[in-house]
Amino acid sequence: MRYGGQAQWHNHIYNPIYSAGRSGRSWFQDSLGKMLTFAGNMNADSVVHHKLLHSVRARFVRFVPLEWNPSGKIGMRVEVYGCSYKSDVADFDGRSSLLYRFNQKLMSTLKDVISLKFKSMQGDGVLFHGEGQRGDHITLELQKGSLSLYLNLGKSARLSSSPPAATLGSLLDDQHWHSVLIERVGKLVNFTVDKHTQHFRTKGEADALDIDYELSFGGIPVPGKPGTFLKKNFHGCIENLYYNGVNIIDLAKRRKHQIYTVVSEHIFLLY
Repeated sequence: MRYGGQAQWHNHIYNPIYSAGRSGRSWFQDSLGKMLTFAGNMNADSVVHHKLLHSVRARFVRFVPLEWNPSGKIGMRVEVYGCSYKSDVADFDGRSSLLYRFNQKLMSTLKDVISLKFKSMQGDGVLFHGEGQRGDHITLELQKGSLSLYLNLGKSARLSSSPPAATLGSLLDDQHWHSVLIERVGKLVNFTVDKHTQHFRTKGEADALDIDYELSFGGIPVPGKPGTFLKKNFHGCIENLYYNGVNIIDLAKRRKHQIYTVVSEHIFLLY
């Protein structure tokens, strides 16, 4: 950000950067509890430049003069620089899911990178799921406002009876956007939610994750039983959903043949 103005302009403004909270008046503060301030320009010619340490996403940015000339003259020029941002968003109503069908029967991977952002209307719901016939499975699920990752490579107990490999976050059903990143190399996994990362070693006999036929997003449809789901479906929005470099939502928007939609009849088989 760059500041410029008139000769009568004093040298302080403050930029209230929104922080966590629901009141709309929660700002970042310094160690003494004061709102963070930026020094402004002291004359009509010089320009003061401030580079923010962290990225800020906002529809509106407010700049409020803290001091001004007693005669009433005031001037300020602000330029805000940012980067272009691509957004692909899918809305899930709690009754449907997207299926991403593989080009082959089996997808076997030694490495996986899955990233997305979500905004949830409810505290429970499956964001995505995939499984194989020999016991491999991966599931990301909201449970009482926390995000649980189930992951296994090879023979083990069924998903319904196995504990999550990792759980992160709380109050994630606050209708705000939350970011998720899952990185796996063999049995080593990094699970990140809103920049909080948990490292773990997954269970199983192999290093590869073998998924049969498809990945489902928003729910776990039961094979051969249209409209039936194993667990509660996700209700909310998912943005920029990438599976190993594939933009899933973009494929759906372009109506590609790999993407299918399953609509629920509100029949859930809970094991």
